[in-house]
Amino acid sequence: MARVVKGVDGYPPRGPIDLASFLAPPQELAAWVAEDDGVVGHVALHRTGASVTMALAARHTRKQPDELVVVARVLVSPPARCRGVGHALLDAAVAEGWGRGLHPILDVATQLRHAVTLYESAGWDRAGEVTIHLDDEPSLDCFVYVAPTVVDRRAPAVTKP
Repeated sequence: MARVVKGVDGYPPRGPIDLASFLAPPQELAAWVAEDDGVVGHVALHRTGASVTMALAARHTRKQPDELVVVARVLVSPPARCRGVGHALLDAAVAEGWGRGLHPILDVATQLRHAVTLYESAGWDRAGEVTIHLDDEPSLDCFVYVAPTVVDRRAPAVTKP
């Protein structure tokens, strides 16, 4: 599924996908998958993110960076889109973040229009834009979002792997 999303959307926007390090990096706190005759979606919760993302989100939320948690690795298989899968995955990650006493945030490359549409339709607040400078790769322009404080939506269940 991750390779299909990469081919369709260009996500992740840099380099080839090393699935093991992409889907289970050291900063991961938790992850969920959505299933429907196989895996159709994925989301993770990370302890930290890019320093510019954390700084902008901290200013926007008026919280310290250690009071934030990053929703990351949101992938939804193209055939599963517009069926509530993305919202369900976000809801699971956000609920876990709030449950840990942390404010969920995320960043997304500005060119990933499907992802931007998902976050905005889910009520996430765009805090601003940052440029993430990467080693040996072009810089990446990203929107930074902060999670809504209330989620009230019925969506398909997701399971923890």
